[in-house]
Amino acid sequence: MRQIVLDTETTGLDPASGDRVIEVAAIELYNFMPTGQQFHVLIDPERDIPEEATRVHGFTAEMLRGKPIFAGIAHEMMAFLRDSEIIAHNAPFDFGFLDAELVRCGMPKLDRARMVDSLDIAKRRYPGLPNSLDALCRRLGVDNSMRTSHNALLDVKLLAEVFLQLMGGKQPGLELNAANRRSGPVLEADEAPVIRTPRPIVPSEAEIAVHAEFVAKKVKDALWLQPPFAEPRAETPG
Repeated sequence: MRQIVLDTETTGLDPASGDRVIEVAAIELYNFMPTGQQFHVLIDPERDIPEEATRVHGFTAEMLRGKPIFAGIAHEMMAFLRDSEIIAHNAPFDFGFLDAELVRCGMPKLDRARMVDSLDIAKRRYPGLPNSLDALCRRLGVDNSMRTSHNALLDVKLLAEVFLQLMGGKQPGLELNAANRRSGPVLEADEAPVIRTPRPIVPSEAEIAVHAEFVAKKVKDALWLQPPFAEPRAETPG
């Protein structure tokens, strides 16, 4: 199962009022394991960035001048997303901004059926508790000490760890990731697979007798020694 963990940074809070996307970061999960594949781009919003937004993510319009505009990265982004589920924290916010940018480019909106909101998952798991990304990192033991501002690439890596913990705490190494599956050893056509011979453990008659003596001393009227469980004894001729 392929999933994408995604985060965006923007010039403000409302795409309908003209706010734009300035950063998109996404990483690939395969069967709940990071594969190392990622997409990250900084974008020229073609407008100013208010000071209050800069205080959140640290970007100014001057820093992004000369970066590609959204239309220049839209197809590459969609190629990375493919038709996978998209996981985001407060996902309607990110979907709303990306939809506005895609429509501006003449491209279709993202299918909301693909949206997985990790904030909604956290609220259902921890009702009444703070469920910001920072709060979840502290609660779930994810190191976020390097997070001094809202950087989409760092946030998406932290979110991936948080999401995996929310979904049951998958740990690296428990499964092969997609890269391992693609690059793992492959048998040649004339190479025979290794066949392991079963080695059943069969107790000796002496061991069986010792065990029966032990059970007789420790367990009174054992059910497995009573009919119908007990095997019928062979009649001794005489």
